[in-house]
Amino acid sequence: MAPAAPLILEGVVLTLPSSAGPVEILKCVDLTVAPGETIAIAGPSGSGKSSLISIAAGLETPTGGRAILFGRDLATLGEDGRARLRRGRAALVFQSFHLLPNMTAEENVCAPMELACRPGALAEARVWLDRVGLGPRRSHYPHQMSGGEQQRVALARALAIGPELLFADEPTGNLDSANGALVADLLFDLVRDSGAALVLVTHDDRLAARADRIVTMRDGRVVDAPQAVA
Repeated sequence: MAPAAPLILEGVVLTLPSSAGPVEILKCVDLTVAPGETIAIAGPSGSGKSSLISIAAGLETPTGGRAILFGRDLATLGEDGRARLRRGRAALVFQSFHLLPNMTAEENVCAPMELACRPGALAEARVWLDRVGLGPRRSHYPHQMSGGEQQRVALARALAIGPELLFADEPTGNLDSANGALVADLLFDLVRDSGAALVLVTHDDRLAARADRIVTMRDGRVVDAPQAVA
């Protein structure tokens, strides 16, 4: 039996209130992510890419349709239940790093493993910091590191838990071209090595082209979504 898809979106709708009236952010979006598949979500600003990630990860609740993560309909779970479902199975990397400022690099990488009660978290954090080339910086705090270094710590933190699914929202958006290329190489190399599926939001056509599939959005709709290769 083939392994189940880690993520299925069925007719997802997101409508938000505004002073001018309801605004349709997502309009009947369908998407299935296969185990180990890498998907790039592309499209212009305002097309709904980041909102799609938020709903898929259970950070936001859709107005309509279903978001099914690891076989569970997220609408049937409260905030705590969604957090428990993600823990140790799904991870997120954002454009703005979101490192804890009062923790060192290795403490940042340790944190999600400790929340998931993983043994040997410190040793594993050091292994992952070595993998992203930051072993000598493990005792540094975020303010002592460059943007590229902070994003590499964020990537190590996300992958150290061994997730089945990684969400990455513009992970190179705040980086210069050299650091962006380095993070992109690490992202795809480490995801491939770990076997995790990847859902990547990006404006970078070259980064998107490295994914197995490119799903293009416009005005809240998926306008182009090639079928997964069997």
